[in-house]
Amino acid sequence: MIKGVAIGILSTLAIGLLGAYLFIIFGLMPANADAKPSKLERWAAHKSLNATINREAPKIANPVAITDENLLTGLKLYAANCAVCHGTAVGMPSNIAKGLYQIPPQLGKHPVTDDEERETYWKINHGIRLTGMPSYHASLSETQMWELTLFLKHMKKLPPNVQAAWDALPSQSH
Repeated sequence: MIKGVAIGILSTLAIGLLGAYLFIIFGLMPANADAKPSKLERWAAHKSLNATINREAPKIANPVAITDENLLTGLKLYAANCAVCHGTAVGMPSNIAKGLYQIPPQLGKHPVTDDEERETYWKINHGIRLTGMPSYHASLSETQMWELTLFLKHMKKLPPNVQAAWDALPSQSH
């Protein structure tokens, strides 16, 4: 009896894996950037990302102090590295952002101020697989990634001079 149950389980598993393999090799799983992701795909991506961040994000507080200078540095880093996809204070997606899969959040409209800094830092450092979000580990220093994190955390409550610079960033949408 146990042998029959084991064979049944293994057969079901093998058929399921074969079906998934055939689904992929026959191109039935959308690979185009303009396809709407399935509920299963969205669920799996979010669950995996959240679990990875919970496991790997640094357990330390942001070592960069909240000063006007550090916020301005973070804003400059954002303008140079992030605005083309995540937009400016205007919150309008650029042509690049409109064509990405998945469309990146427009942080002027939907900021990440409620996210933990460790989560934002992890996303900047490592990027997000199968999206347009690159890893900045090789191009920004540890301090720069924390400065950028600092700006993103406080972008809704900026000092007047930093707010003026944020509002002055040109929108890249057409």
